[in-house]
Formats: sequence, structure tokens, C-alpha cells
Amino acid sequence: MAAIDGARERAPKMTKEERKVIFASSLGTVFEWYDFYLYGSLAIYIGAAFFSEYPETTRNIFALLAFAAGFLVRPFGALFFGRIGDLVGRKYTFLVTIVVMGLSTFLVGLLPGSASIGIIAPIILIGLRMLQGLALGGEYGGAATYVAEHAPNGRRGFYTSWIQTTATFGLFLSLVVILLIQNSMTAEEFAAWGWRIPFLISVVLLGISVWIRMQMSESPAFKKMKEEGKQSKAPLKEAFGHWKNAKIALIALFGLTAGQAVVWYSGQFYTLFFLQNVLKVESISANIMIAIALLIATPFFLFWGWLSDKVGRKPIIMAGLALAIFTYFPLFKALTAAANPALARAEATISATVTAAPGDCTFQFNPVGTAKFTTSCDVATAFLSRSSVPYTVETGAAGTPASVKIGESTITSYDATGADAATRAPAFVHDVNLALQKAGFPLVRNAAKVPDAKLDAFVAANPELSLNADTIRAGESVSMTADQMVAAKLVPAADAATIGEQKVYTIPDAGTFKMVADPDEVNWPLTILILTILVIYVTMVYGPIAAILVEMFPTRIRYTGMSLPYHIGNGWFGGLLPATVFAMSAAKGDIYYGLWYPIIIALMTLIIGLIFVRETKDRDLNHVE
Repeated sequence: MAAIDGARERAPKMTKEERKVIFASSLGTVFEWYDFYLYGSLAIYIGAAFFSEYPETTRNIFALLAFAAGFLVRPFGALFFGRIGDLVGRKYTFLVTIVVMGLSTFLVGLLPGSASIGIIAPIILIGLRMLQGLALGGEYGGAATYVAEHAPNGRRGFYTSWIQTTATFGLFLSLVVILLIQNSMTAEEFAAWGWRIPFLISVVLLGISVWIRMQMSESPAFKKMKEEGKQSKAPLKEAFGHWKNAKIALIALFGLTAGQAVVWYSGQFYTLFFLQNVLKVESISANIMIAIALLIATPFFLFWGWLSDKVGRKPIIMAGLALAIFTYFPLFKALTAAANPALARAEATISATVTAAPGDCTFQFNPVGTAKFTTSCDVATAFLSRSSVPYTVETGAAGTPASVKIGESTITSYDATGADAATRAPAFVHDVNLALQKAGFPLVRNAAKVPDAKLDAFVAANPELSLNADTIRAGESVSMTADQMVAAKLVPAADAATIGEQKVYTIPDAGTFKMVADPDEVNWPLTILILTILVIYVTMVYGPIAAILVEMFPTRIRYTGMSLPYHIGNGWFGGLLPATVFAMSAAKGDIYYGLWYPIIIALMTLIIGLIFVRETKDRDLNHVE
């Protein structure tokens, strides 16, 4: 491709019109990312309202469709809206995407649950979710292209870096809104109806964004191309059907966006998962930590965008990839030591051993959350992985159930499809947790509520507590009806007809085990510092990415050409990261092992990028061929 060096003269200051373009594009894109993140953040409440009463197979189908809409559908939105953007114009296309996204989100807040309108409710919900995914697939490319084509040569990296802040601001805004609403009502109220408020609020943001975007004019580069009659009549065919342009798309995908995506998802999304699900940091605290880190690091998007106009896009992106490759392992280990010191100490000295028959252990890849892993080995390793316990797997005798050895304790696992699975599961969980607690892992026990009819069996099942049934009966209790006990999940519904009103005893520190990060031990400053460093890596790879993608493609296919590799990279390579990392960690018995996924993808992108990606900072967009 030919390129004209038009950026070496002194860059002009940003005009009022250019500020308006950036503001309008960024505000709308923040709003779209806010909408997109709401679904993920509130998935547990949405599932309860729309899916919980259906059979497992039906729920699994809906979960698969929701996952597809969130990640897999986005590239199709890039193709659909990218084509329209290259044929009709940038302004009108990403005006349509914001309306589609905004109305879809608002309607989620109004949609009756399945208890009111039956299976129509989840079907409509999935349809709205797919519209959201399609719209997001078209939004980013439109916003980035629109801003870039308004930017003067020599300032394009800085101008487009404002668009790069929008995903972070959208995530930050969604977290803040949810936290504010949660803190303004009870947990029961939020679960019943409060979760709808963030979706309904979005209609205000939609109105503002649409009004601002309607005041904008078409991009200069598109208008010039249209006046000269150089529009592409078939953008999809020209972008991907001709090797000259298809090669650019492949280089953009494997030499830029795949690595950018895994660093982005690791730094902004997997860190939250890691804090909550691996390190067991309390949910609200983890959200606050991430929000603070995002707030501190977000200005770096603009810094790296500005610097890319001086030194180039490629060196900054490649440096971000290299830093991630070489520091992820030490940083995540330091994060463990800062956020859950007790877990770090336990993992350094204690390891479980799983002994399993040949072929009993499988690779637990479960991106949608619907797969069932039922062998005795999978039951054991899945439980240890969820409990953040390192383990090794040894081969045992054929035909024997897996066992877990922790310290001096050995616990036999069970087949989840066996006839006795329902009775063996609680005993297995109890015995493994007890062994972990004795070994030094940071587990605590909730209070147990035990009906009088089950008290003797409870005392017998928990000999480690040295309980005395007569002493407990002589203490305080409350009377509950059978229906109340069923509602509180103290007895199964099948027993309701045979038991009447009876006393229920509360026994401290005798209930279910829970792995925790002790709030008094969490090192907040160090945790936030590590999270901030990880987000700064995100800003390095993501800050200049819009500018380099826009500059790689000619005007007549720019919207289409740059959107597809971006959304394949971020929707597929990035979207599959949490499930892939967990599956790899479960297979190896090491909470850090899954980090090899982003590291390997980033290394692939670094090598391909260094060899095949050309610097683009001095290109004039009107002369890219």
C-alpha cells in the first residue's frame, strides 16, 4: 500500500468541531459498552427471572445462545454494519447501532419474567441480547473510523485513543451504577426488581447520545471518496475476497488484535474473576479494587495514543505484549500474596494428590457453563480447582474411584451419575474441606441451622466439632413450620408432609465451609497497584490499536476491513479466555497454569507483528490504497 508522509509538520491544535466529534463518538460508545457489560454483571439475576423454572436442557440452550450473542455474534455485526458503513456512510450506520443497542437494553428492563409470560420471555431476551451483540459489532468500527477520518495527520493516535477509553469507562460506569443501586436497597429487593433499574436508566443515555450524534456531519474522507466516485460497490468481497486486502485482515488479526484481546481480557476481566473466584475476595471489595485501578490507569490510553503519534503505533503495542508475556506469572502470584496472604502461604506449602484410574480425568473446557463433568476424577479436580487448591494427579488402579490426599487425610471421590451420588456428595465436600482447613487453607464455617429431627444425625456427621445434642437442645431455638423449613432449605420438600412444626437450632461455626480472603489481611494498596499495572498493559496494547487498524485499510473498505479482525480477536480469542484459563488450570492443578493461554497468544502476536506489521503513523488516510 502506498502511503504519503503528511504528518511530520507541526500538528495543529484540536478544533471545537474535532472535540465535538470525539465527544459524540466516545459518549455513544461508552453507553454501548455500559449496556453490554450490564448483562454479564447481572447474569445471576437475569437467569433467576428468565431461566430458572425450565428443565436443565432448556436452560443450557438459552445459556449457549446468550454466550453466542455476547461474543460469537459480534463479528457478524462487524460484517453487516461494516458493509453498510462503507456503502451508506459512517455517521448514519453507527447512529443505527446505538439505537439498536439502546432500545434492546431498555427493553430488557421492561421485559416480564418467565413466571408471567412463559417461555416467550427468555426467547425475547435472547433476541434482544443478539441484537446487542450485532450492534456492538458495528459500533466500534464506526466510531473508530469516524474519529480517525476527522483527525489531522500526526494526531490520529491521540484522537482515536479517546475511543479506546470507552470500554473501560463503560465497565466502570456499569460497576458504579450497580453498586449504588445495590447499596440503596435490600438484597432481596435488588434480586426481585432492583436489577432492572440499570437497564432502564440506559434510555436517558440513549437519548443524549442519539441527539448529539444527529448533530454530526459525515466524515471528510468518506465524503471526498463519495464525491470522487471511488466507493466500493461490494465492500465484503473487496475486503476479504481479494488476497491483497484479505492478507491485511489476517495480519491485523494475528499480528495485532488476537494478542491485544488476551492482554485486554486478562487485565480488565480475568483479574476480576481471579479476585472473586480464585482468591475469594468479597465481591463488592473486588469490584471496588478493579474500579479504582481502572480510574487510575485510564488516562494512559490517551498517553499511549499521544505517544504513538510520536514514536509509532507498533513499538508501543509490541512492548505491551512483551511486558505481559514476561511478567504475568510474577504479577498474578504477587496478587495472590497481596489479596489473600493465607491462601498464598497455604499454596506454598500444601498440595493435594488426586489418584485416579486411567482415562477417568477429562479436560474441563466449559465456556457456556452447561457441560457436565461426572467422573470421580473430574468431581475431585473440579472441586479442588474451585477451591483454589494446587494438586497433582497420579495414575491409580483401573476401575477404582479417584481419591484425594491432603496431609494425612485421604478422601474417596464418587461418580456423579451413580445412584448414591446425592448422599455421597455432601460427605465428600465436608471431608475435603475439613482436611483443607486442618492443613492451613483459609476456610471458615457458617452457622448451621438444624431442625430438631435432624440434630442427632448432624452431631454424628460432624465429630470434629465435639457437639452434644442435649446441650444444644437445652439452648436457644426458634419454632418453624414444615413449609418454612422447606423454604429455608433446611429439609427437602419430600419431607414436608411427614414433619410438623418443630424447633430449629442455630449452631455457630458448624455449617458449610467457605474459602475466604480475610478482610483484615487484604493489602489494598498493593492489590490496587498490581491491578493498575495490569490495566496499564491493557492501555499499551489497546490505546493505539484503533489508529493502526484504521490506517491499514483504504477508505472504501475501511469500516468493514478493520471491524472484522477486531471483533474476531476480541470476541473469540478474548471472549474464550476465562473458560480456557480455568480449564487449563483445572487440568494441571495449578491456579496460574491457565495464564499460559494469554501468554502464548500474546507471544504469537508479538512474533507475527514484529515480522509482518508495518508502521502506519505517517500515512495520509486519503492516500491509503
